[in-house]
Amino acid sequence: MKYILILADGMADWPIEALGNKTPMAVANKPHINAMAAGGITGLCQTVPPEYSPGSDVANLSVLGYPPKEFYKGRSSLEAISAGVPLECGDITLRANLVALSDEENFEDKRLLDYCGGEVTTDDAAKLIADVQKALDNEIFSVHPSVSFRNILLWHGGPLDTIFDPAHEIMGERIGDHLPQGSGADAAIDYMKKAHEVLKNHPYNQEKVAKGELPANALWLWGPGEKTTLPSFEQRYGLKGGVISGVDLIRGIGISADMDILYLSTATGGVDTDFRGKGELAAAYLKGGGEFIFVHVEAPDESGHQGKMDKKISAIERIDNETIVPILEACKVMGEDYRMMVMPDHPTPLAIRTHSRDPIPFVIFDSRYHSLDGSVVHDEARAKEQGLLFPDGKSLLAKFFDESYH
Repeated sequence: MKYILILADGMADWPIEALGNKTPMAVANKPHINAMAAGGITGLCQTVPPEYSPGSDVANLSVLGYPPKEFYKGRSSLEAISAGVPLECGDITLRANLVALSDEENFEDKRLLDYCGGEVTTDDAAKLIADVQKALDNEIFSVHPSVSFRNILLWHGGPLDTIFDPAHEIMGERIGDHLPQGSGADAAIDYMKKAHEVLKNHPYNQEKVAKGELPANALWLWGPGEKTTLPSFEQRYGLKGGVISGVDLIRGIGISADMDILYLSTATGGVDTDFRGKGELAAAYLKGGGEFIFVHVEAPDESGHQGKMDKKISAIERIDNETIVPILEACKVMGEDYRMMVMPDHPTPLAIRTHSRDPIPFVIFDSRYHSLDGSVVHDEARAKEQGLLFPDGKSLLAKFFDESYH
């Protein structure tokens, strides 16, 4: 028996007038997901507890069966684990986004134009971070490159009571209204100002500005965390499991849970990721003896943050037609029974360009009991109509692994 969980990050949305008051899920051409919904089980799941912000960190821990109340220690610490940052007890980590700031003279008056630094590539980001390292790394702070605009700041002995606003939630706003607050605020703001001075003068950013393109001219700190440990996924659920993702957050969760991490050089964590490559890598893992595979695709979420409706619809379609297909074909070739679940971790509505805490729609398909012959439109509204609501990710995962539940 094989278990496949396809996590389409941020796929769920709210009805959009331009789509006839339908959602991207509703209008997307996704025949395989629709067929699974026609023959399988659909409903809703509340992946984010009410006391937590609806981030991918909390939601994905929940989806993988690790209740945030027990295991959440902060987003950036999970990313640091994947990036190989040497985190010790007493240290804190912060996400250090490469962002684009406007050019007002006073730092506080600048506006955050883009939370991902004009979609800076991983190679270009590494060059930018190298300059910041040379200028600012010391016995207290060290910055470490990761994937694209996502980087990690290690703060030795840093305070955990400082409040940071996520960059993707303040697009277009004056940053002075969202700077850190708390006992470590002055040190964090000083670091951000110094990093901006280094980055705005970098040849890469000067060339971007000359072309009229968005630069990656600042580091935005957020998502504080401390060292995280998780119980082994295999010991917890009795399955040899693997993780495929283009982002360090998800890989960090997998590493912490002692799961196999499957790397794909063409997985970017953005809309240009290798959709088919992820499906083919998942298929190979299952053929090689893997029992459970968690395939994370960030593209719908990135499209939602950027407010790009067409890209979000396209991402959903490519997950259906490129990521899922090689896995289905592999299971058929192996003659292997399988259960597949397709779901987002949280909604990322285009209307607000950030996450919401609404329950997410899921579909569970079991090849032994369900058929792919039919078709319905699987979307948020139909999932709600089924009257099935799981209170958390752990309870949904338990039902997914329960072969008698069909």
